[in-house]
Amino acid sequence: MQISTAWRRIARVFLPFAAGYYLSYLFRTINALIASHLSSDTGLGNADLGLLTSVYFLVFAAAQIPVGILLDRFGPRRVQSALLLVAAAGAALFAVSTGFLLLLIARAMIGLGVAAALTAGLKSIVLWFPRERVALLNGYMVMLGSLGAVTATAPVEHLLVWMGWRQLFEILAAATAATAILIYVVVPERGTIPSTARATLSSVFRDWRFWRIAPLSATCVGSSWSLQGLWASPWLTDVEGLDRSSLVRLLFIMAIVLSGGAWLFGMAVHQIKRRGIGAEAILAMVAMLFIAAELALVLRAPLPSILPWSIVAIVGTATVVSFAVIADYFPPELAGRANGALNVLHFGWAFLAQYATGLILEQLSANDGHRTVQAYRVAFGVNVALQIGALVWFALPWGRYLASWMRSIPFFVPANVFNVVESVSSYENSVVLIPADDDAEW
Repeated sequence: MQISTAWRRIARVFLPFAAGYYLSYLFRTINALIASHLSSDTGLGNADLGLLTSVYFLVFAAAQIPVGILLDRFGPRRVQSALLLVAAAGAALFAVSTGFLLLLIARAMIGLGVAAALTAGLKSIVLWFPRERVALLNGYMVMLGSLGAVTATAPVEHLLVWMGWRQLFEILAAATAATAILIYVVVPERGTIPSTARATLSSVFRDWRFWRIAPLSATCVGSSWSLQGLWASPWLTDVEGLDRSSLVRLLFIMAIVLSGGAWLFGMAVHQIKRRGIGAEAILAMVAMLFIAAELALVLRAPLPSILPWSIVAIVGTATVVSFAVIADYFPPELAGRANGALNVLHFGWAFLAQYATGLILEQLSANDGHRTVQAYRVAFGVNVALQIGALVWFALPWGRYLASWMRSIPFFVPANVFNVVESVSSYENSVVLIPADDDAEW
């Protein structure tokens, strides 16, 4: 691809969709910073706050497959611009809402409005860029989008000093509407091939490889989004005892690490795929590292808190790895559907983890409403146990291969062989060794 053509496509296709994904990430994580303001202004409890934040994930997950069908039929330009207008309306409603129900409806509208942010960007990359660059550009897309999480820390904290959260959401509503118009006007139209949605979806859901990777990817990526999007802030305040400035600084570092992680995963997948290696090994290593980081938090390991929380943050961009694995499992005409199906589980799990954590904290809180360390341990520990189960399920084929390989080595004798050896050894005293005749025929 010529340099001038490449830069034109980056400017007119890649960057506008990256802006939409940036807003999606900003909306996803901003409640972690304004949680205390929402609680004080509207009187929300832990369970209400968990439901309010997680309904974004619920609606987002429910919209994934319909959004995928719309993207295939109408193209990412029209679908993304229309949905971002819904997100802008939701942000405007959030800014003026005073009761829990209106806040919930507004948050759900935001989730629906940004539901195509990532998948539209990924589809635009497939439509406009060479196939060998897709994994690398996916990493850059997630990296730029995750800058929204960076914005939802120190920059937003500085804005909140001289404006309230309601004025902030008014600005976000205007910015979202402007991005919708930008995508519709600037991005060129490109024809898409009609797809048979029913057949392709059934092909994805019947494939055992999808159900091998889906639980591990969903429990890790979804839990990372849940923790960074809401529960990192209360943990750092209640358990670590951080003041407001220290909290914002640590959240800012987590967001920077998140953005760098997307670039790192994109480069790693790009390099190993060039060498003909699958991305499954990277996903397994990411999962083990994530589980270790969560256990360090739950067990209160003597480590700087920034270390495990940075690992928690970076796992949120492991979608780059998961989508690379999906690309190896399915042909190009099924990859979009498979990515959408996997995203349903990502965001569905994020909703369950975020809301369930709030319920557990609500039930185990002290009488004065203070969240205890033990309550956090139970809430986080349940998540870790499910992730370990998903990792074992993911590794089962490797375990069977290892067992088969070990059985092929004479040193590893199967257990039932020892019974035969034992029965034969009882007759060893009666065996008579007869010298062999060199001329005998065998």
